[in-house]
Amino acid sequence: MFKDNWIRTLAELEQKGEPCVMVTVVEHKGSTPRDSGTKMLVTEIGCYATIGGGHLEYKALELARQMLSSGEQQMRIERFNLGASLGQCCGGMATITLEPVVRPRHHLVLFGAGHVARALVHILATLPFRITWIDSRAEEFPDTLPEGVTALMSEDPVDEVDDQPAGSYYLVMTHNHQLDLELCARILRRGDARYFGVIGSRTKRKRFDYRLKERGFDDAALASMICPIGLPEVTGKHPAEIAVSVAGQLIAAYQAGNAAAAGEASPATIQAEHA
Repeated sequence: MFKDNWIRTLAELEQKGEPCVMVTVVEHKGSTPRDSGTKMLVTEIGCYATIGGGHLEYKALELARQMLSSGEQQMRIERFNLGASLGQCCGGMATITLEPVVRPRHHLVLFGAGHVARALVHILATLPFRITWIDSRAEEFPDTLPEGVTALMSEDPVDEVDDQPAGSYYLVMTHNHQLDLELCARILRRGDARYFGVIGSRTKRKRFDYRLKERGFDDAALASMICPIGLPEVTGKHPAEIAVSVAGQLIAAYQAGNAAAAGEASPATIQAEHA
């Protein structure tokens, strides 16, 4: 059944922006749990189909999830002696490939569904982002959402911060300054944002710095908060202009993160430059 449906499963994972590794038995000799051509899809928390169970499948799952965790994008080939190295009674030889087949997307949490957010979300949906869009006003969300965007109506958006994955990107642009402040405090308390931006003027920035320092946040923590957001060269006030400017800054942020993974730069660099 999986041979008939794996393309559909893969398409569903792609639509959700959920990274996965395809495990394929490419060669088998002697007695093995499954024959060559058998496939299995592995995600961070799930597994679709099987390459036969037992220690071979356990090792394949372990290797696939290591690749997902590290963001590895190169295909790997692994050979196993099922009897000698894995202790399986079938005792044959199996060669598997582990191939990342869905490009990982950065997770972005967007608070607020105003004019700028609505303009921005359509741009970000064309980029490698998986977006959780949060607002307390259900009527502010458009009827149709772009692919990769999940709308979440929450009576207390601040509480949603704690449920987000580690290393998320955050944009705070709600209709309420006090709510913005509470969101900032909760995001800073987590301390694991890869990007954290707040819409507003330099006056708002100074006011928030003062009030956050009263809550015990030091200069190092506040330096991770970008406000105003967007590329400084773009000074327009139209929602579309602001959206393009912010999208450009987010692109720079994740590209800096990719460079850091290759040993070229630090994700904090882009934050410091625009803080």
